[in-house]
Formats: sequence, C-alpha cells, structure tokens
Amino acid sequence: MSPNLTARRGSPFATLRRLKQPRAVPERCELCSVALAPGHRHLLEMSTRQVACACDQCALRFQVVVGGRFKLIPRYPHALPDFRLTDGQWESLALPIDLAFLFHHTPGGKMMALYPSPAGATESLLPLEAWKILVADNPALTQMEPDVEALLVNRAGTARQYYIAPIDACYELVGLIRVHWRGLSGGEEVWEQIAAFFARLEERSEPLSETGPEVSHA
Repeated sequence: MSPNLTARRGSPFATLRRLKQPRAVPERCELCSVALAPGHRHLLEMSTRQVACACDQCALRFQVVVGGRFKLIPRYPHALPDFRLTDGQWESLALPIDLAFLFHHTPGGKMMALYPSPAGATESLLPLEAWKILVADNPALTQMEPDVEALLVNRAGTARQYYIAPIDACYELVGLIRVHWRGLSGGEEVWEQIAAFFARLEERSEPLSETGPEVSHA
C-alpha cells in the first residue's frame, strides 16, 4: 500500500462517499489494487478510523486478527427489536439529537458517541456509567466488536430503531445526511433518504449469533 494512502482518503467516510459517485473505472482494492466487485468488503484503519476498500482475498487476511493496522468490518447489521431504552436513559447519554451511533474505540480505550450533522460526524461525550446501565439491560451489546461495530440508534420523531451495525454503514449514514441536508431542519429529501437507509439496513439484517466473534492475535 502506498504510504500516502491515509492522506488521499481524507475523512473516515470519504471512501464511502466515493463509492456513491459514478466511476468510469472499477473501484480497486486499496491493498493490492485488484479491481473490486460491487458489495466488496471494507477494512478499518485503526489509527485513523479511515475506511478502506478491500478484495475478498485481502479482507480475509484480517478476519480473525486483532492488534494490527487494519480490522475487518463485519458485513451484516443485526436488528435489536427487543432493545430496552427509556426516554430517561436516552437523555442520560447527553446526546444533542435522536440519531447517533456508539462504539468502543480501542486506541483511545473509551466508548465514543458520534452523531451525524450537516458538517459530518460530530463526537459527543458519553457518560460511562450510563453506557454500563444500557449494557446491563441489553446483554446483546456485549457481542459488539470493538471499533468496527456500533449501536446505531434512530429515535427521530416516532422512530424507535436499534441495530448493532457495521461502522461503515454508520459512516454511510453520516455521508448521506451531509450530502442531502438543506436548511435548518434538513428538508424533506434528507428524511426520505434516512428512512430509505434504515429500510435497507433492516432488509440486510441478520440474527445475532449465540456467541460473539472469534479473534486471534496476529
């Protein structure tokens, strides 16, 4: 991989934004440069939280490895239809809007909460005790893979949707909102795009396995 790869990719969701644009040439693996098929895998660069496109052969090298430069992002989301979260618990997380994703950031050794905005992903402080209570009420959260999976929450309006989602899907939502937001309230189009995003997420969703992911050290 070229040493200036990180500089060329830009923000964490820059790769995903490029995938949305029409291309005259095929997207290529950022590790070996082979042409990529639609629906290819993504890797997370741990030090920068950048998303990299990868072919299956390169991606599988990182499937069960921890502690390296890259981590394989899971392919499928998991819906949490029985998720328990009261209005009071949500308010205790001190997030300014009702659309956010929460994940464990291994390099920083902390839980992080990000929410989409017209300017991109914005970080908010996440009270650790509030998160611990949330996990106690929802043991499924213990199956989240650090860094590459997040609790994605949509409580906008009357929605009450909860997913363990791949981190690239979360950044895709951020990019979608950044592109389509208009005015102070976002405009009708952005909310249609958000609804379509969650419909696609639900369609792709798979049940959680009985056991968490298996990992090994490189």
